[in-house]
Amino acid sequence: MKKLIVIMVMFLAVLTIQAQDKPAAASQDSIIFASTVHDYGTIVQASDGSCEFKFTNKGKAPIVLNDVKASCGCTVPEWTRTPVAPGANGTIKVTYNTNNVGAFSKSITVNSNAVNNPLVLIIKGTVNAKQ
Repeated sequence: MKKLIVIMVMFLAVLTIQAQDKPAAASQDSIIFASTVHDYGTIVQASDGSCEFKFTNKGKAPIVLNDVKASCGCTVPEWTRTPVAPGANGTIKVTYNTNNVGAFSKSITVNSNAVNNPLVLIIKGTVNAKQ
């Protein structure tokens, strides 16, 4: 009988520990992007290389973008510098240097105070030389 009680107590303890982990993650704030990939397709050299990534704060506290870094100097990010309130939207504008001819795939790393930190955004496409 004692063994049965010990087994039941251990089983309940394991269930309690597992149940405590899941709500903690669900209650933290998250940043949700409409899309994490922008495909320029095929564009002409020296054309506009700008695009915007829009996001929403799906949490209960303001989201702050601490840093947004591109994988190389040919890509320049600009982002919302003020805290984004719960339910509000923000943007990250990315400009790629379209003077570079050829296929490209670049990443932009977004660091914030959100639970899903860091996030990686991707831009890709092909730049054809001017005729």
